[in-house]
Amino acid sequence: MPMELTQSRIQKIWLPNDNRPALPRRSCGPQLANSPTVIVMVGLPARGKTYISKKLTRYLNWIGVPTKVFNVGEYRREVVKHYSSYDFFRPDNEEAMKVRRQCALAALRDVKLYLTEEAGQIAVFDATNTTRERRGMILNFAKENGFKVFFIESVCNDPTVVATNVMEVKLSSPDYRDCNSADAMEDFMKRINCYQASYQPLDPDDYDRELSLIKVIDVGRRFLVNRVQDHIQSRIVYYLMNIHVQPRTIYLCRHGESEFNLKGKIGGDSGLSNRGKKFAMALNKFVEEQNMKDLKVWTSQLKRTIQTAEALQLPYEQWKALNEIDAGVCEEMTYEEIRDQHPEEFALRDQDKYYYRYPSGESYQDLVQRLEPVIMELERQENVLVICHQAVMRCLLAYFLDKSADEMPYLKCPLHTVLKLTPVAYGCRVESISLNIEAVNTHRERPEEAKKGPNPLMRRNSVTPLASPEPTKKPRINSFEEHVAVPSALPGCVPQEVPTQLPGQNMNNSQKPL
Repeated sequence: MPMELTQSRIQKIWLPNDNRPALPRRSCGPQLANSPTVIVMVGLPARGKTYISKKLTRYLNWIGVPTKVFNVGEYRREVVKHYSSYDFFRPDNEEAMKVRRQCALAALRDVKLYLTEEAGQIAVFDATNTTRERRGMILNFAKENGFKVFFIESVCNDPTVVATNVMEVKLSSPDYRDCNSADAMEDFMKRINCYQASYQPLDPDDYDRELSLIKVIDVGRRFLVNRVQDHIQSRIVYYLMNIHVQPRTIYLCRHGESEFNLKGKIGGDSGLSNRGKKFAMALNKFVEEQNMKDLKVWTSQLKRTIQTAEALQLPYEQWKALNEIDAGVCEEMTYEEIRDQHPEEFALRDQDKYYYRYPSGESYQDLVQRLEPVIMELERQENVLVICHQAVMRCLLAYFLDKSADEMPYLKCPLHTVLKLTPVAYGCRVESISLNIEAVNTHRERPEEAKKGPNPLMRRNSVTPLASPEPTKKPRINSFEEHVAVPSALPGCVPQEVPTQLPGQNMNNSQKPL
């Protein structure tokens, strides 16, 4: 007999009407994996493993797949407070090898906890994992717990690329605090040599033919893919094949102020107001001053963005995916009219703005799925100016700045302001540039009632919470420092007491391999 269904008031989806307790919402997107997946990074130090880990985690969280990075180097720094030299990484340093193995096991315990008890779907195990013995240990761990495994190996033999990575990222690590650059560089290169001797690359043609993996060769010049198991692994491969590390700038702005903006109406397809036309001219001057080489310009297919782009006297491409969020039955209405004519919908949207779907319209969740091809193409391009709309700009900004689904619908994206995004090592630098043309304020603050709701404590790509209800944070593993023979410090370093804080709390610290 057909089951009775009830429509969810917020998401407008059909649910069984059998009085069963609601299952916890695991993610803001569909369940894309039949079982949790452990992504295992592989490669020598300074090959971009942590860069890939963080960037991939940011993408997966944005599309709604709960993902977290577990960086084993952070576990090592937690138990060995004072890094002395590359001797710690020598394969014949038995005591240090024991510590490093214990750190890896501690990280795997946290991986299990995240995937089995904390609603995680993907855990990124970020370490060198350069030996078959270490990878075998991870495979056994995954088999015992019913996890899928996908390997990502980053291979780069260009000494210039490696040296640049060391200089730009690795030397700012806590390991080399108060060291001069020359001594730190020499030590890190010796650290790489310690791994080089025992490095066993993935071998998809023979030894590792049964493993699911991708080899990223020379920063994306070539790829080798083997045995992709499921949809989410195919999306990971597709994403990795689209990203690049070339310097570039992305500009995000909204269209000029529209006639509907002046009237307080949402949606629709109105043209620019007089002030909106002035902004378009000011944007033209701004773009000329930036003098960006081969700048691409993208707009939506709505009149107000096209009018704004026309003033630039540059070729532009229209994307239907960049159209503003569809407000359904509430299109071309003011918020006061929505509150009066659809009071229940008005209240429901304030309860959960990300998941709320307008009747016959869209939610922010829908908008993220619609914008995924835009993100993929933005990752492929170099300099791009995107002229779009408030909700669309919030979704794009949330991707680049790693903002949660809870934060996304309330990001401030004012009219007549350009956001200049510059990708950096492990994130994105943002600069807000007002073009000094007055415009109405279309931002609605989060209602007080919504502020009282549950606030996620976890930063999505961090190993540890930014805030914790526990009065005292417990260390994940005991310190092994007293059991390790610590050699003398580097000549250019001044040993200092390391502040006792859990890794992940200082997001500016560079991640280092085990």
